[in-house]
Formats: sequence, structure tokens, C-alpha cells
Amino acid sequence: MTLSLIKRYMPRSLYGRAALILLLPVITLQLVVTVVFIKRHFEDVTDQLTRAVAQEIHIIEGHGFHTQSGQELLAALSFQAEQITALPGSPVRRWYDFSGLVITRSFDAQLAGFEQVDLPDNIVANVIIRSADHLWQVTVPRDRLSAANPHQLFVNMIFFGTIVTIIAYIYLRNQLRPIKRLARAATAFGRGEVIPFSPAGASELRAAGLAFVQMRARIERFVDQRTMMLSAVSHDLRTPLTRLRLGLSMLDDAEAAALLRDVDDMQRLLDEYLTFAKGDMMSSAAQACDLSTLLHDIQNGFARQNTPITKCEWPDDLHLICRPLAIKRAIENLISNALKHGQTVWMTAQAEPDRIIIMVEDDGPGIPDAQRDEALQPFVRLDKARNQDGGGSVGLGLSIAADIARAHGGMLQLDDSPNLQGLRAKLTLHHDV
Repeated sequence: MTLSLIKRYMPRSLYGRAALILLLPVITLQLVVTVVFIKRHFEDVTDQLTRAVAQEIHIIEGHGFHTQSGQELLAALSFQAEQITALPGSPVRRWYDFSGLVITRSFDAQLAGFEQVDLPDNIVANVIIRSADHLWQVTVPRDRLSAANPHQLFVNMIFFGTIVTIIAYIYLRNQLRPIKRLARAATAFGRGEVIPFSPAGASELRAAGLAFVQMRARIERFVDQRTMMLSAVSHDLRTPLTRLRLGLSMLDDAEAAALLRDVDDMQRLLDEYLTFAKGDMMSSAAQACDLSTLLHDIQNGFARQNTPITKCEWPDDLHLICRPLAIKRAIENLISNALKHGQTVWMTAQAEPDRIIIMVEDDGPGIPDAQRDEALQPFVRLDKARNQDGGGSVGLGLSIAADIARAHGGMLQLDDSPNLQGLRAKLTLHHDV
């Protein structure tokens, strides 16, 4: 249980943990030195000096403060004594004068007739004793009772500890900066962006950075080779498809109509495969986007196709840093999927402090819980869950939308629609992309 509590309050970031590793020994060392200093210097030294002064006052008292010998002893010790009629009031001591507590305790234990001691400053101390039914105030130099400038050790500890901590922090920040740059480069690459990165820092960090650069280059080379291969396949297939279309156009319309539809389906499926493989929607740079206007454009586009969306609700001030074409493609895929399997479709959006949630709901048959993760995979067609008889679908709509969401640092979730009892697709996009 103790370990779980410690883990709960431990810093999460590498900066925080490194700073804790740096500061904890320094603070612990200063606390140990402070305790030892207070015990050895404040208490022991102050107690010894006060005991000596108490013995000197006792000797002077034995000779008599008003006698010639008593006056000579006072002058030799740089003391002053005067008779007073009453106690001046409560003892005077500054709140931070910790050595004053030891002085008072030592005088009370060692000096007979001790009444109180006033410690107004670091120059003098006024010791009041009762001798022969008279009150005497003996003024003693403060440096005879405690070490001079005892705060200097604390000042030096704090000053040099702060200097060392600042230097260590600067060095630590320089060592951790390559890790943060590597994390940013890896995060950006996961979103389809390639930002400049060069390995730096310690040898281990340079090795990790070099491994990342080499891995990124291999992945880019693999993607380029795959795209080139698919482009070549597409180019090779377009030629026979064009010949088939020309040949079918010379036949009787009644005979060629069905075959021409098949050729058109083949052409469209080929284009979808190629678009998915290339990821053209993610090639543009992220920019500021008025998401409210984008949603209105999508709504109007479906209305022009005579497939209007039943309900559309979202705030008028939705703004996001994103790739507008990619986000539009993802939302259109979700709406097309909903219109294919349902009669009623709702599109709503809401803004939260750190994210924007876009929801598309339909009244179709939905998707069972066990198959929802599978439905987000490419080329998956859930015939039992969603009717695929409309023809032409290759199972890329939800997969493309999920990839676009992940590329923007968000996610696509499928669950039951609480309003239409069908499927609800929830597209979450974070503001900090």
C-alpha cells in the first residue's frame, strides 16, 4: 500500500523524475547538515559560552556589583551592571533567534537568582538577576554568549545549493532535450508527418536516435515501393479496362449495359484500392480549419445528392488544426456508411476543453460488440451485421476514417446509438494535434 501511494504521487514526466533525483539528495544533505549544525553549533557551543558567562557573573556577584573589585572585573570582561527597581517586562527575543532559547535555558540552570534575559539584537544581551534582594541588569556582549553570525552557514548552504541546482538543471535539460525531440519526431511520423531530426546528446541517445532515423527511412522506402507497385498495377489494369469499355460500347445496349456496370465497378474499386494505399488525403499539411463550416458543406453535399441527413446539430464556433480534406473524407465515409444501412441519420458535434467529438448515428441493424474492432480493419465486410448487397463496397470506409482519426491524434469508436437504436460512430479529434 505504501508503494502504491508513492507511485501515485511520483512525477509522471521524465523531467519531473529527473528533477526529483537531482533535488532529493541535495535537500536531504542540507537537512542533515542543518540538523547537525543546530545540534553541534547552536546548542553545544552556545551552551558552553553561556555557562562560562554565568560563572563570570557569579564571580562578580560574589565580589559585589557596587564594590571596587566588582567594577574592575566588570570593566575587564567588558560587562556593565546597573541596579533596577523592577523587571522591564516580558523577555525580549526575536522569533528567529533560536540560540536565544539555549541561552535562556543555560542561564536558568547555571546562574542562581536568574530572572530573565533580554536579547534585542546581535550586539548585547541584558541578563537580569536577583542578588541580595536587589535586581541587577548585567549587559553582556552578545558574541560572548553565542557564535558570531551563525546564519552564514545557512546562507552559504542555500546560495551554493541553489547555484549547483541551477547548473545541474541546465545540464539535465540539455541531456533530456534530445529525448523530447525524438518523441516529437516519432509522434509526428506516426501521424504521417516527417519533421527534421538529427541524433544528438549522449552516446546512448544518439544510438536510439540513429535507430529511429534508419527505421523511418526503411518504412518510407517500403511505403514508396508499395505505392509505386500499386500505381504500376493500376496503370496496367486501366488499359485492358479501357479496351473492354470500348468493345462493349460497340455491342447492343441491352447486352452491354450489365457488363459496362461491372467494368465501372472494377474501375471504381481499383481507384479505392489505390487511394487507400497512397493515403492521398494525409499528404497535405495541417492547417487551421473552421469545422462548423466544413460540417455545413458536408450536409449540403449530401442534400444535393438527394440523400439528406435527418438531423444536424453542432456549435457555430468549432475550430481545429487539422487536414480539412482528410477530415471531410472521414466524415463523409461515416455518413455514407450510415445512409447505406439506415433510413434516418443524425450528425452531431460537441466541443470539450481538449477535444471535439463528431457523432454519426443511424437506425440500421448495427454491429455486434464482438465485431466492432474487426469492422475497423481494412477489407472487412460484415455481411451478417450490415447489408452489403448494395454492391461495390470493399470494406474500406470505416478503416479509412479510423486511419484519419489516428493520424490526427484521435480515435474512431463504434457503439450503440441511444437515440436511433442503430450504430453510432464517434470520431474524437484532439485540439493539440
